[in-house]
Amino acid sequence: MQENNVLELVDKGFYLPLMEEFYTIQGEGFHKGTAAYFIRVGGCDVGCHWCDVKESWNAETHPPTDIEHIVENAAKYSDTIVVTGGEPLTWDMGPLTEKLKARNLKTHIETSGAYTLTGTWDWICLSPKKNKLPEGRIYDEAHELKVIVYNKHDLIFAEEQASQTNKECILYLQPEWSVREKVTPLIVEYVMKNPKWKVSLQTHKYLNIP
Repeated sequence: MQENNVLELVDKGFYLPLMEEFYTIQGEGFHKGTAAYFIRVGGCDVGCHWCDVKESWNAETHPPTDIEHIVENAAKYSDTIVVTGGEPLTWDMGPLTEKLKARNLKTHIETSGAYTLTGTWDWICLSPKKNKLPEGRIYDEAHELKVIVYNKHDLIFAEEQASQTNKECILYLQPEWSVREKVTPLIVEYVMKNPKWKVSLQTHKYLNIP
């Protein structure tokens, strides 16, 4: 297939720059401990300095992959599919979720919300970043808000973000892994004083799984 045709299919969401796909245990947030199939899509310009998958940023380094192939693989392993990145909303998620839902699969997304929400989702984890704030509508749609805490100021940012979410949205504070020993006590104290928040941990890293 000619390169121009492939790029056009990527723009329409029928192909996606696939970084990796794997079956594992969800390690974070509301669904932690749940077996899930992860689809990691390349491409992100949010640029978090502490990002642990910087290799996902450049979409051009990840092969444009037919979503039919992606869905076929996913359906073999789990009924819970998590789309992550990179920033998956860089791309139109509509075609992918339509095919996943046609297989009666549960669709979850982990996103910064920096781009327009596309696709049909059973669960939206909004993890906003200061570098590029979420677009408005996703605050109304998010099922959980997960704010990564790297320093004390992130708690102020967390409250600013929480004030924009819908009333059903579950609120999480999660220590950034590289400074977890420093910020975890801060988070614990904050949640005890502000119990509308919950603590999220990257349990998959403690379990040493993907």
